[in-house]
Amino acid sequence: MKMYILVDHIPVRTNNFKEWNDYFDFTDRVVKKEKIATGIEVSTVFLGIDHRFGKGTPLVFETMIFSYNPKDDLDGYKTRCSTWEEAEEMHKVACKLVTERLKIEK
Repeated sequence: MKMYILVDHIPVRTNNFKEWNDYFDFTDRVVKKEKIATGIEVSTVFLGIDHRFGKGTPLVFETMIFSYNPKDDLDGYKTRCSTWEEAEEMHKVACKLVTERLKIEK
């Protein structure tokens, strides 16, 4: 398992479990979280663990859409990326997906 902490929004690998654990106990890892409409939220966070689980650039940020409507196919939408800047953009894309869907349903 490859562990990361953020230093000035830059993921830095650590092999020290205590350092990693302490970081997660005391650090706000949220890139952005928005309530788009009643019952729909978009959340982008730093994961701290490489979710690529293999070779390549680590995937340490995740954006998800949470919809409290069980029939909404956007519920559980998820994307992952490697940098804070990509995460901010990924968040915007997810928010746009939700707002476009809401315009269609009106």
